[in-house]
Amino acid sequence: MAALTFSHPCRMQRWPVLLFLAWACFLFFCGIGLFTSGFLLMRIELTNRSSCSDPLATPAWAGQGVAPGACWMPQRVPKAVLLIIDALTFEFARFDPAKAQPRPYENKLGFLHQLAGSQPRHARLYRFRADPPTTTMQRIKGITTGSLPTFIDVGSNFASYAIQEDNLLGQLVQNGRRVVFMGDDTWDGLFPQKFFRSYFFPSFNVKDLHTVDDGILQHLYPIVDGGEWDLLIAHFLGVDHCGHKHGPDHPEMAKKLTQMNEMLRSLVDHLGNDTLLLVAGDHGMTETGDHGGDSEKEEPETIPQVNLVPTLALLLGVPIPYGNIGEVMAELFSGDGAATSAALSQLSAYRINARQVDRFLHSYSLAAQDLPAERLRHLRELFSAAMEEHDRLLAQVREGLPASPELEARLGRLVGRFQRYLREARAVCMESWARFHPLRMVAGCALIAASCLLCCVASELAAALDFSYRSRLLYPLLWGLAVAAVLGLGHLLTREGLDLILVLSWSAAASQLAFFWHSWGRRSRRAHLAGVQPPVVSAGLWQRLRAWQGLVLPMGILFIRCCAMFSDSFVVAEAQVAPFLLASLAILLVGKLHWHGRLTAPEVPKQPPGSAFYQKESWQLLCLLAALLACLRLSGLFHQCREEIPHCQPSSFLAPLASLQSTQAKNLFYLLCVASLAGLVYAVRRWLRHYGNLNSTSPLVLFVRWAFPLAAVWIACYWAVTSGAEDTLGKLQELVQVALVGFPRAVYGLASLGLLLALWTPVTVFVKDSRESVGPIVTPYQGAPSSQADLQHVIPQIYRRMQESLKSQLDRGHQRATVAAYGLGSVYSATLVIVLTLLGFLLLMLHSERMSLAFLLLFLEAFVLLRIHACVVSLAGDAEPFVVPWYAVTAWVFAATQFFYSTGHQPIFPAIHWNAAFVGFQEGHSTHLLPAVLVGANTFASHILFAVGCPLLLLWPFVCEAPNSQRRRLKKELREELQEEEEPVMEMRLRESPERFSAALLQLGLKYLFVLGVQLLACVWAAMILRRHLMVWKVFAPKFLFEALGFMVSSICLLLGIFLVMRVDCAVSAWFEQLQTR
Repeated sequence: MAALTFSHPCRMQRWPVLLFLAWACFLFFCGIGLFTSGFLLMRIELTNRSSCSDPLATPAWAGQGVAPGACWMPQRVPKAVLLIIDALTFEFARFDPAKAQPRPYENKLGFLHQLAGSQPRHARLYRFRADPPTTTMQRIKGITTGSLPTFIDVGSNFASYAIQEDNLLGQLVQNGRRVVFMGDDTWDGLFPQKFFRSYFFPSFNVKDLHTVDDGILQHLYPIVDGGEWDLLIAHFLGVDHCGHKHGPDHPEMAKKLTQMNEMLRSLVDHLGNDTLLLVAGDHGMTETGDHGGDSEKEEPETIPQVNLVPTLALLLGVPIPYGNIGEVMAELFSGDGAATSAALSQLSAYRINARQVDRFLHSYSLAAQDLPAERLRHLRELFSAAMEEHDRLLAQVREGLPASPELEARLGRLVGRFQRYLREARAVCMESWARFHPLRMVAGCALIAASCLLCCVASELAAALDFSYRSRLLYPLLWGLAVAAVLGLGHLLTREGLDLILVLSWSAAASQLAFFWHSWGRRSRRAHLAGVQPPVVSAGLWQRLRAWQGLVLPMGILFIRCCAMFSDSFVVAEAQVAPFLLASLAILLVGKLHWHGRLTAPEVPKQPPGSAFYQKESWQLLCLLAALLACLRLSGLFHQCREEIPHCQPSSFLAPLASLQSTQAKNLFYLLCVASLAGLVYAVRRWLRHYGNLNSTSPLVLFVRWAFPLAAVWIACYWAVTSGAEDTLGKLQELVQVALVGFPRAVYGLASLGLLLALWTPVTVFVKDSRESVGPIVTPYQGAPSSQADLQHVIPQIYRRMQESLKSQLDRGHQRATVAAYGLGSVYSATLVIVLTLLGFLLLMLHSERMSLAFLLLFLEAFVLLRIHACVVSLAGDAEPFVVPWYAVTAWVFAATQFFYSTGHQPIFPAIHWNAAFVGFQEGHSTHLLPAVLVGANTFASHILFAVGCPLLLLWPFVCEAPNSQRRRLKKELREELQEEEEPVMEMRLRESPERFSAALLQLGLKYLFVLGVQLLACVWAAMILRRHLMVWKVFAPKFLFEALGFMVSSICLLLGIFLVMRVDCAVSAWFEQLQTR
């Protein structure tokens, strides 16, 4: 409760603060876009196409030649069936009869083992290695073009673009072959109008295990028996979707693999003896069900996936696609003849393959000019030497060199030369595939670095009350708009294509220069007006040095984190390092307070109350530190694993409850999840009730009272439905499908309504006006009718009312009218806490059930960090209450990073939780916007919560400054003696200084952007400097992309959080105006 007097404070500068922060975010966005345009460029796709008329056909060996109508090589098989079982990892296909109790994914494809054992000369089992990125669309491009899709193509995985470069399907169609497809509809976008007949099925819903597979099985056997096809492609998705939904170690995976095994057995019975059957996976699967298969380790019989393209092209008698860099699989060209004949056949295939790759490298080097010249010369030497040896051997054979072991050995050595050339050529392409733009990368780094410097400088300038938004915001914006207009006009006059990224980047750079120019000019004028006193002896210099000492600890920890970004081992192990850095920062902060004697009472006689206060705050700080360390330790229970970490077992909490086999364990975890959800709701309502923000009848307060428990009940019901086994539902399947859609959408709607109420009526204050009448003079008597009883009841009331009236008149003589307001001292924080809880409900729906424990831990750790910050401010004594220290901002950012990993994420694309896109949308989506938002919210949940809650760092010390009962009575007695007005308490101190309040919000936002920007800058530098590193596309590039996306999400949510505080301030001002008119 707060007793307030009416006052007329000036309004805070809301829109200038928001515009300045939005402009700072825009500067960072321009730097990210400029760097990305230079770092993640798509490689040059040549438009050249192979044809049968190309002079690449093999020469005749001892009467062997190309038959009339054949292309490059004689056709070896007339028909082929390519079965792609999505996410078919090698462990699924391997059969070990010695295992008595195989896991659900083991020994289920026994028919492959049977084929390889019964027909060893006609059946082979290979381990394919998929090149990163291992998303479906990039793998389809790889196995049809023979090239390595660029990393940036991963962004269009679910919005496929037609393949323009030469590919296997195009060659087949060009040469009159009939291609039939059935399965994943991703192929429709990649190869429009290429199929003789096609049956596409929706692929995006990863929770749907059967639609695609059942649709294929419905058409597969009739199409095979019909014979109107030359290449039949069937892309099954059930295994991949089962991995995403349940993981590989689940009974549903056993069912899926058994279904695939029976499909293969039946299909072989329908195929003719002259048909080639290829069964492959487009990528592998990790232990958590995510995409894998791009490991760099070499094993026996391991071949690159792109080798399938030249092999299949030559077997079917069509040209190899022009951009192929794969190597033919020699064993498939051996045939059943003698050893010398088999070696000659393999040599012919290798010669054609090598000539095709040499032609492609020559054309690509002329178009791109980014392949290392020395490596190209070396490759050319290898190719020329192999061709010379080939020609000499060919001449000797034509002259009548008889078949002998010596000839066979020479043929084997020549095949080895071609193999070496092809493998080194592929290695050169893998190392130099990305066509970097160094100038754009450097400019992007400079723009981001200048943005960080601007945030640092502006945060220091914002502390001064004379901060001019005209010179530091309006003028830079005008400069930027002028530069953009000039560049746009130049492009219009020259009629050249408008590069939007370059225009925005030049505009951002011009506005930055204008800011620094005006800031330096105002500083010079201020120094000139201040006099001629040397700055070295200025009194403010020592104060500034003392302030800079406070930066050593947080900036030192931040510097260590940024330096470690250049190590791939750190990036891989960041899930363990981030909590360690946060714990180190907290421990060193408490140690610093102890070093400066802040944890003990000052040695001043006759101050026992102060001693008790210091002792209480010190013990509370130590207990909070222990709680923080416990939270950091527990957060490690929710980790996700990366393929680079051997022997890592992902947390069992990441798997949904439906994956548990034990009913008792499932029920226990369900109750634990519901209890954590109920605990979160109870804690929030208890905090709001403690500070008086649940006493009014405003719409938002009523919503918190009734909608919070209702939302928790709906979430618990949704968990109960999803945790049930699908095969035990029976006739309730339709009702379950309705519940799977209804409960999430109800939570979405309820949370959205709460957010709208928080924006419409954010004031959660209960008012008791002392000027109003305390009630009627006489309260009606409800007893039995009796005149004596009525008289005895009325007279005491009249007397009591006369006393109250007389006291009120006496009080009005020397006191102003006041209002008792419950919850006004925490009105800003209360609205933020309510909004954060609503966002927590939304984000919790997008995660698996057991992640509710992680979210409860997230809110608990955030509360502990805020309390530690408040205790440190209280113990520091001389700290400026309107300035949030750097250590608090740095710890807040570190906590967001920590819980990115503690909510089951990793900065790699295979670890993205794609199933979040279908929570509440089981039927799928008509557009890609909504699923992108849902997946993004799931991925960056911690960034969203901590960014929106960032203003709490400013508000919380004011909320926690409520004096104890002894101090309150002492101050009250002193005010009564001096007849002074009651001072504003808690968050009302912010409203009483609107200019300082707005400056504090601006400074806090700039500090938050600075810490985020420095981390982003470190990732950008690491990606640029290490762009030729072996792990650049597997470690550094994904880390940069996730850091950039996290920065964008955090900055937008930071603006929303500060806007919400300003909306509350606006509503509080309107509330005061209403009280004044009463």
